[in-house]
Amino acid sequence: MESTKGRRKTLVGTVVSAKMQKSVLVEVDRIFAHPQYKKIVRRNRKFMAHDEQGQCSLGDRVSIMEVRPLSKNKCWLVTKVLKKAQ
Repeated sequence: MESTKGRRKTLVGTVVSAKMQKSVLVEVDRIFAHPQYKKIVRRNRKFMAHDEQGQCSLGDRVSIMEVRPLSKNKCWLVTKVLKKAQ
């Protein structure tokens, strides 16, 4: 049997809110060149992610992975804390 975990989307972002139990709000920055004007554009998007152990705190750099819907707004899972905030 083939595992589907290799095909799931993964993103890296910063925790902007950790006030909930087992949930964090992760902001993912995206930088790209505008197709017509070739100017560098920065876009942000926030994702609700599941943090089972409650290991994330405000300002941490984390890696999140797409999973099945866990609640109304949550379909991402914190897989690894890459860098702890000071």
